[in-house]
Amino acid sequence: MNQPQMISPVNTLEVTRLDPPPATKKASHLDDIEAATQLHERSISHAAQGQLEKAAALGLQALTLLEQAVGSDDPDVANVLNHLAEIYLEQGDYAKATQFCQRAVAILDQVSGLEIELDRLWVQALGNLGNIYRNQGRYVKAEAPLLKALAIAEEILGFNDLDLATTLNYLGMVYKYLARFDEAERVYHRALAIMEKKLGPDNPNLASLYHNLGGLEHTRGRYAEGEPFARRAVALREQELGPNHPTVAADMAALAALLDGQGKYVEAEKLYWRALTIFEKAYGPIHYELAINYNNLAANMDAQGNESEAERLYRRAIIIKEKLLGPKHPDVALTLNNLAVHYKIQGKYNEAEPFYRRALTIFEKALEPTHPNVITTRANYAKLLREMNREDEARAIEVGPELSYKI
Repeated sequence: MNQPQMISPVNTLEVTRLDPPPATKKASHLDDIEAATQLHERSISHAAQGQLEKAAALGLQALTLLEQAVGSDDPDVANVLNHLAEIYLEQGDYAKATQFCQRAVAILDQVSGLEIELDRLWVQALGNLGNIYRNQGRYVKAEAPLLKALAIAEEILGFNDLDLATTLNYLGMVYKYLARFDEAERVYHRALAIMEKKLGPDNPNLASLYHNLGGLEHTRGRYAEGEPFARRAVALREQELGPNHPTVAADMAALAALLDGQGKYVEAEKLYWRALTIFEKAYGPIHYELAINYNNLAANMDAQGNESEAERLYRRAIIIKEKLLGPKHPDVALTLNNLAVHYKIQGKYNEAEPFYRRALTIFEKALEPTHPNVITTRANYAKLLREMNREDEARAIEVGPELSYKI
């Protein structure tokens, strides 16, 4: 079957920032520290407005000045590094995001326990690192920094802290991709309870968790159960940002994916087109959100019999994903599988076969063997091979490298 895709956004809670304390620095460097602080604050402001290129440029200027003034291993440098990592993650530049975040974590590892706000920044940086690894498809690697952040947050920040909730949200996303669905549900609901207690049940910041709970049900194939979560996310986010914000569009697209799963194709299509209009205006022609929605709208078009438009949209999604994520990312494999399904339904078996083969290879390397995407793609590929009278190959595909799956 074709696989609509849910977006799992990072939590949108406001994080605590460290202000460089000039009184503790050498007097000869106070001007550079003050200039760096102002640049950093301007960078934060531009990032909050979605002006990421400007935010990155200002953040890099702040980093240069601050390193000159206080050295490369100062906690205030770690603060700027962590902020830059967040910007590059949002831009989809995972290499730079990883570089800056790893540097921030290495600095903060050395100064733990000195003061509460340093420990809070440590939790945030570890959470960001785990989230960056998740975005790269390195799900097993992502768990370790998140578990470390969780332990620090519970011990130092307390069991009702918002940064603990953010860490739990990140961990839930990782567990979803590792097919540990019960654990994902548990940590999502724990995070939701913290946020409801701290912020109230109608706070827009809860939207990310409702979105992700809907995404979890989507991955489980429980589309009707996920729909109320997705509708709640849209309502809360629109309350804060209005109907035309790209984050609201991401929530609408997630709702559309759940509607598709229930066969509510007309309502889903309207949401996809609305979301795409918002994304294209906000991000231009190349962005991850666009790729997800091209994939999902293509599946919707296939379901409604619009084959030529479906093929065009699938191929557009693959181009963007490969450009942003690289050719071996599991998100690329998802759309490869869908394009193969598209060709198979039309009887174009020779066109479908290489896309199934490539998708399965990627999934088996990136995901656990019990993950639904591995199972679905393996079943799809085996069925195609049988229809091509390649029974021995079909049996080999069903057995796979570790487990045997019954279709």
